[in-house]
Amino acid sequence: MGPDSAPGPAVPWRKVLWERQPFPDNYVDQRFLEELRRNVGIRQYHYWAVMKEAGLVGQQLSCVAIFIALWLYMEQGLLSPEALLWISLLCGLLGYGVYKALTPHIGSSCEPCTYFADLQSTTIFLSFTFGFSPVLKTLTESVSTDTVYAMSATMLLAHLVSFPYTQPSPPGSLSLNAALFASVCLASRLPGALHTFAMLSCALLVFALWPCLLQRIRENAPGQFTGVCVGICVGGVVGLGSQWIGGAVLLALALGSVTLFCPLLLIRLQRHKDNIHGPWDEAEIRDDISHFLH
Repeated sequence: MGPDSAPGPAVPWRKVLWERQPFPDNYVDQRFLEELRRNVGIRQYHYWAVMKEAGLVGQQLSCVAIFIALWLYMEQGLLSPEALLWISLLCGLLGYGVYKALTPHIGSSCEPCTYFADLQSTTIFLSFTFGFSPVLKTLTESVSTDTVYAMSATMLLAHLVSFPYTQPSPPGSLSLNAALFASVCLASRLPGALHTFAMLSCALLVFALWPCLLQRIRENAPGQFTGVCVGICVGGVVGLGSQWIGGAVLLALALGSVTLFCPLLLIRLQRHKDNIHGPWDEAEIRDDISHFLH
């Protein structure tokens, strides 16, 4: 029953439950729709801001492409494991220096302890990885190559789907484990144990340490964040294109869709958003009432 479903008695209707009134339970007066509000709290998106945030997704796609390109170079014998280890070492030292430079320094008394802890963690990981490299090299010998490639592709896709794009540092356990599992599968198909060790060290750099550095750049150097993402995307397309032209074209199309088309689609669809709020919404406890109750 609506506003005209009951006769207008002399007693005015009040929106209360604790008082008996001469009205049906579902009666409302003409003021019912006066409290109607549309699109309350809707966030207005801007194209360039959305495209900048979408660059984080694009650069992660490119990181996977760079890792695959490095693996293809090693699998074909075009890149030696020693060269990859030196490249990983230089990139790791450079990235660590940038990370520390962008870290807010609250006090300098604990910095030597931090450096020692980081060095200790790196040494332990590299030692265990180097020691288990012969085992990891023979880990998938009884598995067919097609199955290994299928598992690697599935795990890399799971890494991209489950990656915490809103807060990449630290990387999510599911995405990191999926990426490392794919790295072990691919590294086990390389010629020797040193190749496996170099590939796993590179995987740690790309999938575990790089998201932490990228998040620090995003927070403390937002002006350089866009340039870094563009550089990674270009590196991914060029690196993959040097081995597989079709893959580079697919990657370029994916990057264009994610960073250019999807933000535009979001802005266009935002115009059709229509949320209504009114007295029919669920009751919410306000701050003043909650303070009173406490």
